[in-house]
Amino acid sequence: MPINFQEIHARIQEVGAGAGERKKILDERRAKARELLADFDSQPDVLRAKVETVKSADANIRCALPRAESLAASHPARQAADDATLLAADGSQILPDRHAAIQFSLINVGAICMRLNSGQTPETFTESELLYGDELLPRGVPLSEGMVSLRRDLAERIKLDELSNGIKGPVVTLTDGPIELWGAKGEDAAAYAEFIQKYLTILSRLQTRGVIVAGYVDKPSADLVVRLLEIAMADHEQIQKMREFHPLRGVSDRWLFGERENPLLGAGERSAVFGLQSSSEKNYKGALALHFFYLNVGTDGHPWPVRVEIPKWVAEDKEKLNLLHAVLVDQCRMMGSRPYPYLLHRAHETAVVKHEEKQQIEQLLTMELRKNNEDVDDGSYKQSAKDLQGRTKR
Repeated sequence: MPINFQEIHARIQEVGAGAGERKKILDERRAKARELLADFDSQPDVLRAKVETVKSADANIRCALPRAESLAASHPARQAADDATLLAADGSQILPDRHAAIQFSLINVGAICMRLNSGQTPETFTESELLYGDELLPRGVPLSEGMVSLRRDLAERIKLDELSNGIKGPVVTLTDGPIELWGAKGEDAAAYAEFIQKYLTILSRLQTRGVIVAGYVDKPSADLVVRLLEIAMADHEQIQKMREFHPLRGVSDRWLFGERENPLLGAGERSAVFGLQSSSEKNYKGALALHFFYLNVGTDGHPWPVRVEIPKWVAEDKEKLNLLHAVLVDQCRMMGSRPYPYLLHRAHETAVVKHEEKQQIEQLLTMELRKNNEDVDDGSYKQSAKDLQGRTKR
């Protein structure tokens, strides 16, 4: 028995015993968050000034940045344009495995195109990139998981840029997750900067063509608006130590906008649009500046707030914003009781790499290398031991 359930059970009982006290503290913090939201609802100028003060002490502070709208604003969905084209892309990857006989990586991107009210069947596209040899050692450094993820994210945007080029009428592009690129920075800092520059070039091309760009974050755990409320609470001394000042710890934006009993957003409604204050603002400038809003894709009695990231050129164009809002609501309703954009779901199905496919790639690569008289190593003995028949994986 690999797990000591006696120890785990004792710890679970301790966790259960503390539930009442944790709930009391969290309820108090949630009530305070709602109170602050009401107090500062119509004071975006005051809050922006407070954020600027905090930035002077910590330039990397991460929070929502209010615009002209009130903090608790809500907007119902409008009807989507009849001639809009929707594009979604998702990616998956195989990471290099040092225990495998052959070292390789794979990036697979799936994309789908749907023309609203056209009667046409959605078109699907797949692009697969195999990385081998020196490609696994960019700048002499082994390709990390973070860098593979960056390559995947960039490949998704490249595909959307390619597919959207030449389409007439409104175009909406969707990806799963933030539009703010995350990835390995440390030892891969130079490569990261290179990827960011390529990504910004793609965003600029999409902006020039008027394409609507959005990143969909399901079940977000961020506290961007709540963090703004904490900044509103902070006095001069606390501002100097903002990294340690978390009086609303545990309260999420998702709860704030989607409290089951009294949600700020009704079914299908979106919040105000906020700017994103973060260390990334030095990269995303001008029309590319990052913004976001919350959208309740749930139903009455079962709210489900998601975060939608958009660039400034979408945030400041009411027509584009309304179209994106309507499209997302319609797409999520297509998935029934577990709302998620239908097109993103289809893109994921197209992109996912199955275990059998990975094994097939390994076999094909092994056969080709041996056919050309190249040595092929064995897998690690550790992996062989794990693969023994009847052994349960950890």
